Amino acid sequence: MLLLALLCALGALVFPFSSLMVDAGSSAGGNSAKIISGAPRLLSTSAITTVIYLPMLGKSPPLCPLPGASYGTVAVLFAPASPPAEINPDINLAMRGYTPTVAYKGLIDLVGGPPSDPSAPQLYRLFADERVPVFGNVFQVYDWDWTCNCRAAPITTYEVTLAGFAVSPGEPVCAPGSGYDIGWAPTGFSMMVLYASPTRITLKYTREDSVVDGYTIHIENVNVDPDLLSLYQSMNSAGRARLPALFAGQPIGTAISTELGAVIRDTGSFMDPRSHGDWWHGK
Repeated sequence: MLLLALLCALGALVFPFSSLMVDAGSSAGGNSAKIISGAPRLLSTSAITTVIYLPMLGKSPPLCPLPGASYGTVAVLFAPASPPAEINPDINLAMRGYTPTVAYKGLIDLVGGPPSDPSAPQLYRLFADERVPVFGNVFQVYDWDWTCNCRAAPITTYEVTLAGFAVSPGEPVCAPGSGYDIGWAPTGFSMMVLYASPTRITLKYTREDSVVDGYTIHIENVNVDPDLLSLYQSMNSAGRARLPALFAGQPIGTAISTELGAVIRDTGSFMDPRSHGDWWHGK
C-alpha cells in the first residue's frame, strides 16, 4: 500500500522500452520524434529531436468544484486588439481552425530546442488533480495570411500545435498557473481572459490586449462558467479597458465531452503542447 501511495503521489510514470528505438515520423519543419530506451539522454544533432514519455493511465477525482466561483477584472495596459476579438484570428481560435495530424500522442522532450522557462504556464494545471492526461487526438493549427486576411496552410514548425486531453464530461477545468503575476499585491492574478465564448476561452499571461508578448493559452471544448462568460461579454462591450482576471487554479468551466483541447503560444508563436520540459515540469 505504501508503494502504491508513493506512485500515486508522483502523478506520472515513465515507461522505458527495453532496447527499442522507433521512428515516429517527422514534420515538414524537420523535427523528429523517437521512443528511446532507458533514461532520457541528450542526442548530438543539429535538428530538434524528441524523447517520448508515456503518461500514467489512471486519474484522481477532481478537487476544485465550481459552485461559488467569482471573478475579478484588471485594467488592460494597451489599446484594444484590432480587429475586434470575435473576428481576430490571433485571439479567437475558431477563426483559424485546426486539422488532425499523425504524431505521437504523449509527452516528448524537445532536445536542442530553446531553453525552457521555469515560470511558464503548466498544462497539467488545467486539471484539479494536476495529472498528466491520456492524450487523444492531435492537431495542427492553421496559419493566417494577413495579406488576404484568410486562412493559410497548417503551421508545421512543430508536429503538433493543439493537443486533445482525455477528460470526464463535466470535469472542472482550471486556469493553469504560471510563475508570473499580472496584478499588483494583494490581487495575485495570474492571467487575463482575452476571449470567451460558451465553448472556448483564450487566456493571456500579460495585460496587453494581444498575443504579441508573453504566453497565451487557447482552451477548446469547455463549458465556460456562465458568470465568467457574462463578465467577459460585459467588459468586451464596454470597450475592453478592463478584462476578467483569474487566479492560478481558479475553475473556469467544465469539460463538454471526453476530450479537452489546448494550444499554448509564446510571444505569438504556436508551440508544441506535448513538450515535457516546457509545459509539464516535474511530471
